[in-house]
Amino acid sequence: MSNRWWSIEVRDGVLSALRWKDGYGEALLEAALTNGAKRWEWTIMPGGVVLEVAFRETDEWERFRALPVVQAALDATPDPVNGLYVYPGRGGSAAAPSKRPKPRPAGAGAAAIPLPVEEIAAARLAEAEPAAEPAAEPLREFAA
Repeated sequence: MSNRWWSIEVRDGVLSALRWKDGYGEALLEAALTNGAKRWEWTIMPGGVVLEVAFRETDEWERFRALPVVQAALDATPDPVNGLYVYPGRGGSAAAPSKRPKPRPAGAGAAAIPLPVEEIAAARLAEAEPAAEPAAEPLREFAA
């Protein structure tokens, strides 16, 4: 029979979910392994952690889930109301990684304020005085 995966996903709350993993992770793994877990994996994500545990039978999972140490660990999550998800199947790392498209920046609904334009000062070149005409020299003709 194949393994059945279960996920315990803990999101950040007042405290970090990573600190919760540091405090309760070993106790959860010890309880899982002594109650029939065949495989397990921690996944650290931005904003939370996921413990994925594989049991052969659903009864083993239910026995693990009913343990006082597991109940205490789940009650001590950083946000027990909105930051705890327990569900069958693999969790945060199950999907193939895909690159999210970059979001388009939202416009403010107005055009940019035009920058003030400085007037360009017109510069004129000084007019050159006409050159003095050279003294008229008589043309010399050369006879051949």
